[in-house]
Amino acid sequence: MPEFRYQGINISGKPVQGVISAENSREGKKKIKSFAENKGIKVSRVQKKKQYIYKVRKGNEKYVTGEQKAYSCDEVERALKKMDYQVLWVKRKILNLDLKPARRDIVMFVRLCADMLREKLNYNEILSLLTNDMNNRMFKNVIKEINKDLKEGKEGEAVFSKHSSIFGKFSAYMLGIASTSGDMVSIYDSTARFLEREEDFRKSLRQALIQPMAVVAAMFGAVIFYIAYIFPKTAEMFQKFEIAVPPMTKATLYFSNLIQEYVFWLAGIFLLVVIMAVKFFRTEKGKYLFDKYLIRIPLLGNLFHKTSIEIFSRVFHSLYSGSGDNVSVIRIASEACNNKYIEKQIKEVSIPLMLKEGMGIVESLETSGVFPRTALSRFRAGAETGSLKHASLQLAHYYEKETTYKMKNIIESIQIAIGVFIMIVLIALTIVSSETAVVRPKSPFM
Repeated sequence: MPEFRYQGINISGKPVQGVISAENSREGKKKIKSFAENKGIKVSRVQKKKQYIYKVRKGNEKYVTGEQKAYSCDEVERALKKMDYQVLWVKRKILNLDLKPARRDIVMFVRLCADMLREKLNYNEILSLLTNDMNNRMFKNVIKEINKDLKEGKEGEAVFSKHSSIFGKFSAYMLGIASTSGDMVSIYDSTARFLEREEDFRKSLRQALIQPMAVVAAMFGAVIFYIAYIFPKTAEMFQKFEIAVPPMTKATLYFSNLIQEYVFWLAGIFLLVVIMAVKFFRTEKGKYLFDKYLIRIPLLGNLFHKTSIEIFSRVFHSLYSGSGDNVSVIRIASEACNNKYIEKQIKEVSIPLMLKEGMGIVESLETSGVFPRTALSRFRAGAETGSLKHASLQLAHYYEKETTYKMKNIIESIQIAIGVFIMIVLIALTIVSSETAVVRPKSPFM
């Protein structure tokens, strides 16, 4: 996550500076402004940490080049001179083409950490080994920075939270608390299982929705191209000689003329609707409404709903202790379930009832209205027997098996439906094309 350094003067007139992390420059300036207003600081300068490249040498050795993140060129140059390097030049890196690591790289990192921790390897040694094996340069630099910060004695939560844009909010939190939990193996293993399950679901979702949608889009484009450009070339002679055509051919020609006449308007309206929809669904309200109605659509909605409850149960199992601050456990589990509607219901309905009225966990979760009857029944049985932690894991395993089985059936059904759809479209195009063969112009002698 990008870092921003602010400099200014406090109420006493003393110079102050600090560093905050934010997703982008706009959010960074907003955080600094809010913090400065609360603390009475007059901010004079805000700098973003950027990537710099340099060329140096030590003594009579050859010149070498390297990269370093800093807030200014002078800062990089001073740091290099302190290490007795002769600095030839320091420049800001204009084109930073480092791509974010793929999700599978994150999953592999956490899984390998869990496995090597189980083998009693030192954590610093594990990070050093993984740094050398990572192909993604950005991720390699992130692991190096994490290792460096931990060696300097920084808190694990603060170290990993800086990189929540890479690991994800929940994963960064889990990896951050692992170092102080006393059981790093268990937390890393739980996080790896969570990420693996999430990746499997995304892969299945791509098979169920994205691939069929791409096929349908390609078929739709081919049909439009045929109607707008290919078919008119065949049928234009009928219009030229004012020959009566069959109904399907007439309708196809009408749509062809419509598309050709208003092609730019139709394309513009379509793009405008898509852009507006994408922008809206990226807002907090849009995400909330999308997730609210997503779990209500036929067939797939129930699958998304149960998958979110499965993730909630799995995270709840990882963090629940039976005593202490279980409100934060429920809050973190709700944030991890990948559904803004469920998250908001738990945070704004269930948690306030626990805090203000002292309601029990199961009763407060029931009032949110987002948990299926099976989940509430399992939670209630676990609470009554004192095994709520184990019950949540059982529920997660049950929903994992159920959703995996149902997803396979849905994928097969969608593939069959796509096959039938393609067959119907091809038959329709064949009938329209062959219909022109039966057109008979009137003889001039009749």
